[in-house]
Amino acid sequence: MKLKSDTVLITGGSSGIGLEMARQLTALGNTVIITGRDLKKLERVQKELPGIYFYQSDLSDPQSIAKLAVRISADFPNMNVLINNAGIMRTVDFNNTEDSMLCSEIEVNLKGPIHMVQQFLPLLKKQPEAAIINVTSGLAFLPFPETPVYCASKAALHVYTKILRVQLEDTRVQVFELAPPKTTAALIDRVGTDGSKNKMPTMEVSKVVRTGIKSIIRGKKEILPGLSKVLKLAGRIQL
Repeated sequence: MKLKSDTVLITGGSSGIGLEMARQLTALGNTVIITGRDLKKLERVQKELPGIYFYQSDLSDPQSIAKLAVRISADFPNMNVLINNAGIMRTVDFNNTEDSMLCSEIEVNLKGPIHMVQQFLPLLKKQPEAAIINVTSGLAFLPFPETPVYCASKAALHVYTKILRVQLEDTRVQVFELAPPKTTAALIDRVGTDGSKNKMPTMEVSKVVRTGIKSIIRGKKEILPGLSKVLKLAGRIQL
């Protein structure tokens, strides 16, 4: 993928890694579309990046995803890059957890990207060159005990991405995985036990995204920035 003059859709593009992807891909001359649930955040991003487009959408709702696909296909028929970035992370103690919240990360982090791919795959297959980029996590390889469902959702997304790559190998749609370590994005800094923070070293979110973009341009399918390489190796040793 050249990632220049492409039309890119980024879920969860109003903050963190998604927002930084929007910044860097816009700077490279791409048409960038972001989605998110919070309309005010989306509007703030558009003020910061005037050339960007946004759509309000909820990844936990398959009907919302289906409506998004209809709108994007009509408004941007040349859309050729899908970045499944949106995600949520919660601390979970299985001894004391409300059932109503137990699978919320599965809905957004795993089922959301799967529904996105199925809805947008027909459009992507029409393009001369296309890509799906799934953002997983280094914690897919070595889980953090305080966030078990998050880690499970990202591990499942990692496996799904590998299988999707195999199934699409005879198409023009390339499949990439970006598995960041802990970053300066706010998602993971809030996580800890009894108010403490995760002490794992952080990587600047801008560096994670730069590494991801350069690797995708080079055609590297599984991208493990910073400590994610160590986490994958440690996970293998642990097993």
